[in-house]
Amino acid sequence: MHPAFSIIIFTTLSGLGYGLAGVLGLDLLDPAATATKCAHALALALISVGLLSSAGHLGNPQRAWRAFSQWRSSWLSREGVMSIITFVPLLVSAWASIAEGRYLALPGFLGAVLCAVTVYCTSMIYASLKSVQAWHTPLTPVCYLLFAAAGGFVLASVFAFAGGGNTRVLPLLAIVFLVAAWATKLRWRKRMKDLVPLSTPESATGLGNIGRVRLFERPHVTENYLTREMGFKVARKHAEKLWRIALVAGGVVPAVLLLALAALGGQGTLPVTIASLAALAHWAGVFVERWLFFAEARHSVMNYYGG
Repeated sequence: MHPAFSIIIFTTLSGLGYGLAGVLGLDLLDPAATATKCAHALALALISVGLLSSAGHLGNPQRAWRAFSQWRSSWLSREGVMSIITFVPLLVSAWASIAEGRYLALPGFLGAVLCAVTVYCTSMIYASLKSVQAWHTPLTPVCYLLFAAAGGFVLASVFAFAGGGNTRVLPLLAIVFLVAAWATKLRWRKRMKDLVPLSTPESATGLGNIGRVRLFERPHVTENYLTREMGFKVARKHAEKLWRIALVAGGVVPAVLLLALAALGGQGTLPVTIASLAALAHWAGVFVERWLFFAEARHSVMNYYGG
């Protein structure tokens, strides 16, 4: 599949934003602290930028509003509807912290739950596609949810070291979710490599009873939407190299940095700087992981194009 950068930015930034908003909704940062107020603003900004970037992948962005009408059958529509609904408790929680310096339990908890539901809807856009066998597994939404939680706790750790919360508990929780997220992704990736294709040229053409089907001629000689969007290929050696980069940058580096900070404790400029580097490394690693998520996926329609 073609790894569109607008979709990668959307899924990574909105995942970080919803993860951070979920941590804030559980009252794990001091609502009266200036750092926590900044965290609320950052969470809303990440979610907004992520959602806006998704419009860049639409052929006619001005018609994006029509996607909201198909919520009964489309996970894409459900994700759009949930993203709007989720903004309501998030804005209430942000206002309570920024303007009044207090935590409201009902909108906070409701916002955290709706953040998880929205991320789940995003993941099901891909997990529901039977035509992309690598995505069609319960592990896909689990990975999306765990990466959102891991990113949220990593970012929350930055604001904890800036004076917003516990500088030992939040980094340790971040490490737990980092390990869980990347371990689940390793399992997801192993499953992808071991897949036996359900859709083959023989099954796609219905000629399997005759024998092995070989492409004699492509349906057309010029590129079209299908070959551009579904026919992307990445060399196996490059994919493995990128996977190691993603794992080290997105998992190992932030875990080591946060573990060292949790052991030392304290607040100040240096811990905030190091925690920020951990957050940037994590986002970079997840960005590469999400690129591979699309680049290595094979759509069954490519059976007709010799893919």
